[in-house]
Amino acid sequence: MTQISAVSREQHAGKRWQRPASYSFTANDAVAPLVAQELPRACMSMPVGFVQTPNGYQLVAVQGLQSGRNLWLAPDGRWIGPYVPAAYRGHPFVLAKANDDQHALCIRNVGGVISESEGEPFFGEDGKPSKPIQDVLRFLELLATNTRQTAALCALLDTHGLIQPWNIQVKTGGGDSGNERKVQGLFRVDETALNALPPEAFEALRKGGALALVYCQLLSMQHLKTLATLTDQHAKAASTPQPDGNGLNTDLLGADGNIRFD
Repeated sequence: MTQISAVSREQHAGKRWQRPASYSFTANDAVAPLVAQELPRACMSMPVGFVQTPNGYQLVAVQGLQSGRNLWLAPDGRWIGPYVPAAYRGHPFVLAKANDDQHALCIRNVGGVISESEGEPFFGEDGKPSKPIQDVLRFLELLATNTRQTAALCALLDTHGLIQPWNIQVKTGGGDSGNERKVQGLFRVDETALNALPPEAFEALRKGGALALVYCQLLSMQHLKTLATLTDQHAKAASTPQPDGNGLNTDLLGADGNIRFD
């Protein structure tokens, strides 16, 4: 079980933390939380949708066609997509609510992240949090604020009846022998309902700042075919080891390790 502890002088003075060497910690994530502020970049390369939670709809990046599988992760731990969701960029840190209703910076102690001598210091010689720790805290606090704003936008769309089940049938394997894969549990913007909105409701969406989210989500749906291609590539890698040793057919990859869409 992953241990999560609050960053404190008592526990971490004189110790260091190491940045993740890979994205293997995302391996089981078929979806990842997104915030509206990152949509303009995320929607250009990956499908975006919604999932239903006890607190309402949540905006997510779609990373796999089956539960527990992240297709943007190469077997060697590299991230092979052009965009990494912000939810992953604070790892191994996380914000947790403290008793005074404030947030405390915590760290997941997994895979030897905490070290006596390697990596970034938790605290400086003056006893204050180091600059890397301050940067992480600011990033996670901003992400938390953006998450609350995004939840409000999703609620606004739901209020106007603009979120509907996303019935996805994706063909993998190619050719006549390909398999149809049904993906369940995702939701999308109802474009028909959007176009049928009365002027006052559309204006409410505009004033509420929800239109950018709507259009980015609709634009992103074209990238489902990329996930189908990645499914095939992962299947081939599993059955036929690749010469470059990373286990993934790199025909889709550019020189920078990012996936190509041309």
